[in-house]
Amino acid sequence: MIIIKMKSKILKKLLDFLEEDIPFGDITSSIIPADKNINARIEARENLKIFGIQYAGLLLDYFGIQHRFLKKDGEWVRKGEKIATLNGNARQILQLERTVLNLLAHLSGITTLTHFFIMKAKAVNPAVKIACTRKTLPGLRFFEKEACLAGGADPHRFSLSDMILIKDNHIKILGGVEQALKEAKRFASFTKKIEIEVENKEDALKAAEMGANIIMLDNMEPHEIREVIALLEKEKVREKVILEASGGINLENIEEYAKTGVDIIYVGRITYGAYHCDISMEVEE
Repeated sequence: MIIIKMKSKILKKLLDFLEEDIPFGDITSSIIPADKNINARIEARENLKIFGIQYAGLLLDYFGIQHRFLKKDGEWVRKGEKIATLNGNARQILQLERTVLNLLAHLSGITTLTHFFIMKAKAVNPAVKIACTRKTLPGLRFFEKEACLAGGADPHRFSLSDMILIKDNHIKILGGVEQALKEAKRFASFTKKIEIEVENKEDALKAAEMGANIIMLDNMEPHEIREVIALLEKEKVREKVILEASGGINLENIEEYAKTGVDIIYVGRITYGAYHCDISMEVEE
């Protein structure tokens, strides 16, 4: 029952995406005979790691378009390879074309970029995890987080309801790291982890000693992170916390951050920096 309800919610979102493209019908495709059936293919125009097939399939099923996917979510597709074959009403296929392609192209871009981040980081530190952020497009977070998962990343928080993450503005309002952690511990359920963002080694030590579960080392250079780790090891609290690096991390410097010894690297660029992969739909002669 839960799976059925989840699929229903996803389909509703997909239909909302489609309505954006055809709010009052497709006036161009109306020139095609209503009973015209066609064969079409979806193909890659560049090498990519595909994601979004399951969601494209839901839309195609809903409109009765026969389809066969030749790839699975998370698989590599080479330039020129077919991803799917379609058969059905010409008007409906053309109406679905852009929504299906936009979804596949956007999500595949995220999955592909995520893979490259993980590949580079784990080459120098096999134990490190890459996590995505809440820097997602409104309405697309579920899909974008799933695309990150398909690329091998940890989803981190899906929403503000998942855990306590005390950031710089919370700290400013509450009057410092110590007071913020005290308030968090006072209000938090034992089931919720507490993470806090810090910007220097002194606050990192204070957070570790006060029992924070996760410490986010925000906008620190790799050499500063090493200093934090050295201090926590000296004070014998390193093993008590998960350390997370965040801020300004990209494909050019990911290896340097991975070498520091942090447990998690938190990368917003995975979602907001991903480009659309080049995927097309072509009608067969």
